[in-house]
Amino acid sequence: MASAQNDFSKGSVVGNIMGMAIPMTAAQLINLLYNVVDRIYIGHIPGVGAAALTGVGVCMPLIMIVTAFAAFIGYGGAPRASIFMGKGDHASAEKTLGNCFTAQIVISAVLTAVLLLWNRDFLMAFGASENTIEYGVSYMNIYSIGTLFVQLTLGMNAFITAQGFAKTGMLSVLIGAVANIILDYIFIGLCHFGPAGAALGTTVSQAISVIVSLFVIVKRKTGISLKPSDFRPKRNVCGTILKIGIPIACQDGLIQIAFIIITIIANKRGLTDSAAVGIVEKVISFLFLVPSSMLSTVSALGAQNIGAGKPERAKLTLRYAIFITAGFGLIVAIIIQFIAEPVVGLFTTDNGVILAGGQYLRGYIWDCMFAGIHFSFSGYFCACQKSILSFIHNIIAISLVRVPGVYLTSKLFSNTLFPMGLATATGSLMSVIICVIAFMLLARKEKLIA
Repeated sequence: MASAQNDFSKGSVVGNIMGMAIPMTAAQLINLLYNVVDRIYIGHIPGVGAAALTGVGVCMPLIMIVTAFAAFIGYGGAPRASIFMGKGDHASAEKTLGNCFTAQIVISAVLTAVLLLWNRDFLMAFGASENTIEYGVSYMNIYSIGTLFVQLTLGMNAFITAQGFAKTGMLSVLIGAVANIILDYIFIGLCHFGPAGAALGTTVSQAISVIVSLFVIVKRKTGISLKPSDFRPKRNVCGTILKIGIPIACQDGLIQIAFIIITIIANKRGLTDSAAVGIVEKVISFLFLVPSSMLSTVSALGAQNIGAGKPERAKLTLRYAIFITAGFGLIVAIIIQFIAEPVVGLFTTDNGVILAGGQYLRGYIWDCMFAGIHFSFSGYFCACQKSILSFIHNIIAISLVRVPGVYLTSKLFSNTLFPMGLATATGSLMSVIICVIAFMLLARKEKLIA
């Protein structure tokens, strides 16, 4: 069968990396921006904007959980499918995709039931107050029903990217984002549905993205043609998906938990430092779009090259990815040393918060360089079906360096946030060291086998 699938085992390695990473970064940026627009609409609801915004904000941990489940199916299945496509084994790739689709439907059903039954209890546990809980509940009741579309959008986009259609994946996100902005205006601005309108807009827009993604997978000549039998769960296929995907999902979860703990530590230092840390986290989340997109890029490119019997080309992909992300991180870190306060000043006019935020950002920004390196390694480990290594380096770095370092520096340096920022970056440096050691051990094992 003729296939429009991109063959990443040929051509320029750097060209393949940039051709995939740039659209993926753009897709994440689009997603980030339309979430901002979502919050702007909610924040401007007459009379209750602030309370509604706070109530919806408390929903974020639950939303991150839904996203994590989508990630472990996507990261577990897409690299495996890439390996099969690299081998030219499209039948196995189709079974992988079909089983992932089935798994996402089952997981979505469970998550929907759990969130509908207990979202109020969860939200209260995450800090909602009597003044804000109803806004959070109204948002989650609608969002829970749309869990299936969130799962399928994120999961299927991973397969589109793995086949080399990163631009198409970006297009599906863009279509969904534009639809969400328009629907927010209709449901919140015209129909006055409040936070429930924001959730409804998100649900419908995600459904539109799912339609686009499925159209690409089913109709486009990708070399994959799904049959009803491909959706029947296979123990060995599902087992491999879980084996690869769960460690990556746990890695994402650990990072989010670390952010929450660091926020709690900052909150205990007072309102100024808490606000400063919150602003810097927003800045970092924007800058981290490049490192995070490189994880998926290296995973997809590396897996296909390994499947094609070209492991050295997969390693070359890793090397160039590290050069790109480390170079980006280094340049950004140097620039931030000179403009930290003006960057923080974009979000607030409080001089105390600007000063504290500048201190924290100058230290934290080095994490952008180190994270780019260990994210690239994580993508390579995922391609090698050794994603457990990603979980190991993250849990060691977070539990032994990042969180303890932030706590100790918060106690030892009460007049500045700079050491707290450095402690956060040091955690990623530990991850880099562990990744390098793991990579060398894997390389030595390969030589012994050869």
